[in-house]
Amino acid sequence: MFRFIIKRASLIIPTFLGVTFLSFMLIRLVPGDPIEVRVGERGISPERLAELRHEYGLDQPLWKQFLDYEGDVVTGNLGVSVVTKETVWNEFTTLFPATLELALAAIVFATAIGLPLGVIAAVRRGSPLDYGLMGVSVTGASMPIFWWGLMLILIFSVSLGWTPVSGRISAQYYIEPTTGFLLIDSLMSDDEGAFWSALRYLILPTVVLGTIPLAVIARMTRSAMLEVLNEDYIRTARAKGLSVARVVGVHALRNALIPVVTVIGLQVGALLSGAILTERIFSWPGVGSWLLASIERRDYPVLQGGVLLIASLVMLVNFSVDLTYGLLNPRIRR
Repeated sequence: MFRFIIKRASLIIPTFLGVTFLSFMLIRLVPGDPIEVRVGERGISPERLAELRHEYGLDQPLWKQFLDYEGDVVTGNLGVSVVTKETVWNEFTTLFPATLELALAAIVFATAIGLPLGVIAAVRRGSPLDYGLMGVSVTGASMPIFWWGLMLILIFSVSLGWTPVSGRISAQYYIEPTTGFLLIDSLMSDDEGAFWSALRYLILPTVVLGTIPLAVIARMTRSAMLEVLNEDYIRTARAKGLSVARVVGVHALRNALIPVVTVIGLQVGALLSGAILTERIFSWPGVGSWLLASIERRDYPVLQGGVLLIASLVMLVNFSVDLTYGLLNPRIRR
């Protein structure tokens, strides 16, 4: 197992270096200059412009800028925002709990619904119920997030008035950020209505962000269950007279969970990196909205540091999934 862990961990290093290079280079392909965007229409003297460019190292050759950036990353320095003057790390840690809360809510929603749907579809293979569930899952995986989010807002927020349109909690509540997770902080507060307000604001973004993972988990569960249900030990369990619930829930599902766990882990990483559109639609104050605003402002340090941190988290999740896979299936370790 130790050799397996070392082998998997060694793959992170070249991936990390590749991410730092791409995050550095791709943003510089976008037209515009962070100093000029910061100055805007006010205009400053050429001398002051040159001074600001020198302050942020933008007057250096590209290779020199990259080496300086790589050196700062190794020492844990992700830079300072050109616009806010705050360190990238402080801004990220302030906003990331909102993104993480949304991603965790979405994956719980997707797993809680997608896993049973996949099992039911597999058990009722070839039936109208199977075709109906898989048809719905394909539809869910095919819907663009921006369209799906707007449709849910029009139906449940505008027409029915059941859920709020945007934000994390009603303006009438002020919750002291203790953990950064608003559901937990609101439960810890003395205001009884704060938790239900935060929960209502979380519902629509969770459904929008969790729809695609739900479809993926349902289809993967169905495929894995169909493969396991054809195994000899399942037929033996049925021949012994075990109930359908025990055969399916204990013998089949437990063995089918290995690829499903992998998919769920990968979906968590995808949600952390792919919540940008959802956060934008619902004005969710997370990392996605922060990165989009940084693109508009050409804030190089924020974009480089934010992308690198998100990518590092995705790599960590994938590494954890690899270890879990190795624990569940000893053949993988060999």
